[in-house]
Amino acid sequence: MKVTPDIIRYEFIGAKGLVVQSPNTNYIGLSGLVVNESKNTFTFQNQEGTRNIIKDVATFDFTFNDGTVVEIDGKLLVGRSEDRLKKSVKRLW
Repeated sequence: MKVTPDIIRYEFIGAKGLVVQSPNTNYIGLSGLVVNESKNTFTFQNQEGTRNIIKDVATFDFTFNDGTVVEIDGKLLVGRSEDRLKKSVKRLW
């Protein structure tokens, strides 16, 4: 997978997620399979059950099926997945 600014348009359900940074210290280190996505949250499922993580206050590491790991600020992911298709992002690097 080629990592470009268009990564925010990808489907995150089915990817492995990890919270790497958040002002809420209870979120840091939470990981699991993304099983649902709403406008403002991701739902992670792991051995302990499911957890809803607010997108706006976290930075995520996503591991996709091909092994690509991408770190994304959750503020870029706020919104329904179908609305992110319309969003344009300036190149960040």
